[in-house]
Amino acid sequence: MHIVVDNSSRPMPTHQVAEPAILYFGTPVVLIGTTNEDGSYNLAPMSSAWWLGWRCMLGLGTKSKTTENMLRTGECVLNLPSADMVAAVDKLARTTGSNPVPANKIKRGYRYEKDKFGIAGLTPLAGETVAAPRAAECPVHLEAKVEGLHRVAQDDAMIRGHLAAIEVNITRIHLDPRVMMEGEENRVDPDKWRPLIMSFQQFYGLAPGKLQRSELAEIPEALYRPAARV
Repeated sequence: MHIVVDNSSRPMPTHQVAEPAILYFGTPVVLIGTTNEDGSYNLAPMSSAWWLGWRCMLGLGTKSKTTENMLRTGECVLNLPSADMVAAVDKLARTTGSNPVPANKIKRGYRYEKDKFGIAGLTPLAGETVAAPRAAECPVHLEAKVEGLHRVAQDDAMIRGHLAAIEVNITRIHLDPRVMMEGEENRVDPDKWRPLIMSFQQFYGLAPGKLQRSELAEIPEALYRPAARV
């Protein structure tokens, strides 16, 4: 059944030109687990991530401890917290594993923390295909290997050298059964999965239930599986 929406009585908005300082319109929060030089674990929240198949692009600052660890070890774990984990995630918000704290982070009120898992009250688990840590409480763990790095905004003298997009390849996925589709071994149920969303520096969750049917949902998910996973 197709749903027809009548917009005839809805007034057309009048747009205005604007220049917001940031353009974070809403993306899932990711807790990136990496390993420090001494073998200890680092855990960092971020929300500049998007996926294509089993590949993911991560937007990170080049001076962050997470970036340093990822480029040195070539691996990480993308832990996806659910909306009810917001308090734990917020405890990590202005912490860094870099010591001394980088100047740009000092300006924003960051402090050095060695035990990121401890201050967030989260439990580290060993990865199976990587040496980086999983966060037990997160419903989704995506183990990943670094595949490439693209330096962002090379044409902008103000931020050149400060931002990078890192491509990672997912090597193993761990799912909490409570977010999986009943009777399916390899599918997440979007009606059960409630991701934590960051939008313009604020935390949000998804409203329960679908807005309407999706035409794309008629395509079997299996058709998107990467050839290497078939």
